[in-house]
Amino acid sequence: MYILIIAWAYVALMMAVAEATNPSGTVLGAIVTFVLYGVLPVSIAAYLMATPARKRRRREREEAERAAHADSAQPGAGGEAAAAPVAPVREET
Repeated sequence: MYILIIAWAYVALMMAVAEATNPSGTVLGAIVTFVLYGVLPVSIAAYLMATPARKRRRREREEAERAAHADSAQPGAGGEAAAAPVAPVREET
């Protein structure tokens, strides 16, 4: 995954350098070239290629939360302390 990102960033950087050093090119054109041909496509590709890993991590986290919740739902599993069965009665003064 990373080799594609590095290679495309290199190509976009070389395009930007060629744009900046060309007699009819400008530095602003080089920056625009690098952003539109380099940063934007690389960020989209990296996001899409990382989607399976994000889904896997989210699924593992949800399973761990479910397991923790199921363990605490068992009687005597050490959840909250038991409340008093009858509320205390107050005396009016």
